Amino acid sequence: MLKIKLMNKIAKVGTDVLSATRYELGENVDNADAVMVRSANMHAFPLTEKLRAIARCGAGVNNIPVDACTDAGVVVFNTPGANANAVKELAIAALVLASRDVLGGVKWVETLRGETDVAKKVEAGKSAFVGHELAGKTLGVIGLGAIGGMVANAAISLGMSVMGYDPYITAKAAWSLAPSVKQASDYTEIFKTCDYITLHVPATPQTRNMISEKTLAQMKDGVRILNLARADLVNVADLKKAIESGKVARYVTDFPTEETVGVDGIVSIPHLGASTVESEDHCAVMAAQQLDEFLTYGNIRNSVNFPTVGVPPSEKPRVCVMNKNIPNMLSQITTAFSAENINIENFANASKGEVAYTIVETNLPADEKILEKLRSIDGVFGVRAFTF
Repeated sequence: MLKIKLMNKIAKVGTDVLSATRYELGENVDNADAVMVRSANMHAFPLTEKLRAIARCGAGVNNIPVDACTDAGVVVFNTPGANANAVKELAIAALVLASRDVLGGVKWVETLRGETDVAKKVEAGKSAFVGHELAGKTLGVIGLGAIGGMVANAAISLGMSVMGYDPYITAKAAWSLAPSVKQASDYTEIFKTCDYITLHVPATPQTRNMISEKTLAQMKDGVRILNLARADLVNVADLKKAIESGKVARYVTDFPTEETVGVDGIVSIPHLGASTVESEDHCAVMAAQQLDEFLTYGNIRNSVNFPTVGVPPSEKPRVCVMNKNIPNMLSQITTAFSAENINIENFANASKGEVAYTIVETNLPADEKILEKLRSIDGVFGVRAFTF
C-alpha cells in the first residue's frame, strides 16, 4: 500500500479519488511515497529516498523546494487553472475596489451606529467616497494564462478596453481570448497606455520587482494596480512613494505584508484568491488525479520540474527513467533493453530544461539486472518499474 501524507486539510472530494485499497492517507503518515499540500511550508521537509512526488493543490509552488526536489527525483505537480474562476471573480471585485472607495464608505457608515437620522447623514456624507466607473477605461493584463485570460474576457464584458501581454502565451490561451483583446508588443506598452494594470504571472527572478520605480515612472498618472499573483512582483517601497506622489491612485493586493497593511491607497485582501469551496474542491481533485496517474502508470501531467510525458494505460509492463537532458541518453536506454532481448512496444520521451523523462513499455517485465543497467548510465538519477 502506498502512503500519502496530507500537509494541510485537503478537500474530501479530492482524497476520495485515491482508492482506500491502494493508498493510506493522513496528516500523521510517515515515510510517505507522496505528499499532498496546499500552503504548508515544505522547505524543511525531508526528501527521503522513498518520496516520489509532491502534489500542490494550487498553482504557486513557492512553499516547495522545487530545485531540491528535482535533484532528488521528486516530481512536483501543481493544478494550473483549477482555481482560475475563483481568482477571476476576486479580480472583478478588486477592479471595483480600485475604482471606488467602497471599503472606506462602509467603515464610515459603521461609525454612525447609534446615531439618529442615519439616512440623512449618509446622503450628506457620501460625496467623500465618489469613485470612477470601469466602462471606457483601459485594463492592461500582464500574463494571459488560465487566470489572466479569464480576467481579460471578463473586463471586456464590463465595457473596458483590454490590452494583454504574455511572451509565453500558448496557442490554447490565445484562442480563448476575446477577439477584442489587443496584444501589446511588450510590458512598456502596457505601462504607458493603461488606466488599470493587473498582474497574473509567477514570481521568478525575471518577474520579481517588475513593478518598481523605473516601471512606475512609465505609467499614466493615477494608474490603479492589481496584484492577485505574488507579493514579490511589486517593490512596495517604490510603490508607496508613487502613491504619495499621486502617480498611483490605488493598489489592491491579495498578498498583505507588514509594509502594506494600513497604508492609505492600498487595499489588502487576506489571500482570498482561491478561497472558495469550489476552488478548493477543483484543486484537490486535479492534484489527486495527477498523483494517482503518476504513482500508478508513471505518467506526468502539470509538473513544474519535469516534462509532460504519458503513455495510455495498458497491461504491458513499463519502466520510467529520469535523467539529465544530455546527448546520447535515449540510445543508451534503448540499448539496455535490447541487450536483454526485451522488445520496446511503446515509447515516450520529453525534456524540460536540464531534465528529461522517458517511459518505455515492453513485452516482458524488466528484472533487477536491466534496472541496474539503467541506473548505471551516467546521467540517470531515477528508474522505476511498473507491472500490471
